[in-house]
Amino acid sequence: MRPFAYQRATDAQAAVAALAERPNAMYLGGGTNLVDLMRLGVVSPDALVDVTRVASGTVEDTADDGLLIGAGVRNSDLAAHPAVRRRYPMLAEAVLSGASGQIRNMATVGGNLLQRTRCSYFQDVSKPCNKRQPGSGCPAVEGDHRNLAIIGQSAACVATHPSDMAVALAALGATVHVQGRSGTRQVPMPGLHRLPGDEPDRDTVLEPGDLITAVELPALPPTIRSKYRKVRDRVSFAFAVVSVAVALDVADGVVRDCRIAFGGIAHVPWRARLAEEALRGTPATAAGFTRAADAELAQARPLPENGFKVPLARNVLVRTLTDLVETS
Repeated sequence: MRPFAYQRATDAQAAVAALAERPNAMYLGGGTNLVDLMRLGVVSPDALVDVTRVASGTVEDTADDGLLIGAGVRNSDLAAHPAVRRRYPMLAEAVLSGASGQIRNMATVGGNLLQRTRCSYFQDVSKPCNKRQPGSGCPAVEGDHRNLAIIGQSAACVATHPSDMAVALAALGATVHVQGRSGTRQVPMPGLHRLPGDEPDRDTVLEPGDLITAVELPALPPTIRSKYRKVRDRVSFAFAVVSVAVALDVADGVVRDCRIAFGGIAHVPWRARLAEEALRGTPATAAGFTRAADAELAQARPLPENGFKVPLARNVLVRTLTDLVETS
C-alpha cells in the first residue's frame, strides 16, 4: 500500500473542499471496501478524507411519513432500527444478508452504495480490466464470468454490482442526497448507478468530490408487504448469485401495485419495470408471476457459463411473489 495523507473533515462542505484541493483524494467512511482495494493496489489515493463525523448517523421520520437515513448510519444499526424493520422489512433483510456481522458494524449506508464490483479481474491488478484501466480489455467475457452480468452489460464490462442494500433501495425508489462543489442535489434510485456502456470505469453519476449525505425513503401504503431473497454459493459472507427485492400490494386477488429489483444480474441494481407493468392489474397467481418474470428476463443476454441465472432469477422472483401472497 502506498503512503497517503489523512485528514478528518468537520462538515460536508469542508469534505468537498478537501477533495477539490486534492484531485487524487478519496472519502473514508467505514473503509470496509476502500481499504481492501488499497491493499490490493486497485486504488492508490494520495489522501483520505475521513467523513465519519460529517455524515449523519441518525434515522429520522420525514414530513410525508418516509424515512431520512444519514449516510453515516452503520449497516447493523439500519437493519435493527424499529422503523426500518416495521415499515421496510425487505431493506432490513437485504442489509442483514450482506457481509458479516463484524463488517456490518463498520460499513455505512453511504459507503455501501458506492461499493466497487467484486469481479476477480477488477481486483487482480496483474490482469487487464476496463473498469480499472479503460481500454485494457475485459477478460471476463472469455474467462471466469459464472457470477457476472446477464442483463445490461456491454462488450467493455460484464461486472455486477455487489450491494444487497442498493437492490432494496432501488425497489423502494429511494432518493440519494448529495453534497457537491455546486451545492446540494438529489439523485433518484434507480439512477445513481450507471450501466457500463463504453465507460465502465464510471460506476455512478456522481461528479468528482460529490459526497452522499443521506438516503430518503418514500412512504409506503400500509397494505404493501415486502421481502428480500438472496441466492448465494454459501450461507453467509457471500455475494448474490441472484437476489430480488419485492414490495407487493394485492387486493381481492389482484395485484394493485408492485416494486421489484434484482441483484446479482447486472452492473446496477436492476429495477424490473417490465415485470412490474406486466403484473399490475392482473390476478396474483403463479402463472401471472411467471409471465411477468419472463417479460423482464427476455432482455437477458447471458454468457456461456452464466445462462443458469435466467431460470434462477425467474424462479426466485416467482417464489418471492408467491410467498408474499400466501402470507398476506
